[in-house]
Amino acid sequence: MLVGKKLTGNKMRKKNIDWESIFIALNKWRDDLSAKTEFAKTEISPSVTTVAETYSHDPWAVLVSTILSLRTKDEVTLVASKKLLEKTPAPADLDSKKQETIEKLIYPVGFYRNKAASLKKIAKILLTQYNGNVPDNMEALLALPGVGRKTANLVLSEAFDIDALCVDIHVHRISNRCGWLESKTPDETEMILREILPVKYWKKINALLVLYGQNLCRPVSPFCSKCVMSKQCSRKGVEKSR
Repeated sequence: MLVGKKLTGNKMRKKNIDWESIFIALNKWRDDLSAKTEFAKTEISPSVTTVAETYSHDPWAVLVSTILSLRTKDEVTLVASKKLLEKTPAPADLDSKKQETIEKLIYPVGFYRNKAASLKKIAKILLTQYNGNVPDNMEALLALPGVGRKTANLVLSEAFDIDALCVDIHVHRISNRCGWLESKTPDETEMILREILPVKYWKKINALLVLYGQNLCRPVSPFCSKCVMSKQCSRKGVEKSR
């Protein structure tokens, strides 16, 4: 398990990053996108954020939706999360369901059989070890089946309002592309960002960069001509853009 290990070396991170300007630009871009598409902010947010806001940041709802979101498109995650939570609003409800029933409720999320099995195990653990509650610390969350650092950080942030830094593939890709840091994995990116990103931005970066990565800073041929962070981006690894 990774901990907050000190990372050294000038190649690991860029100095003098204007984080305030970056987040002002990203927030304005998100507001403009919301107005342009005639959607509320929650409707253009990543699926887990939308579920968290819909279910009043209920820890069980956030944990379920986060697990379902792995390797799954947002629109599929939203539908599956709502279907499952309607039938299983608490761990005890899910624990009483057969795995096959859970599979049918969450299909067609990616790896739905594996996720159904993990959720069954998680529900049992929460009932036997945590009185049916989702734990609010990293160590306990990482001990749950199918829960990695991304999931744990998202639960801590969205469900418990704890300053947690969730790094998914979008945050990892954009941080490296902009030249803010150099890393090989999302977990490594998280550890570096913990050192260079002010804590006040930890809970905000995932939702903003996920949306930005889905719409503009795409993996292949990003829309660099429309980038609102161009002054803070080195365009590392970008061979073709629009």
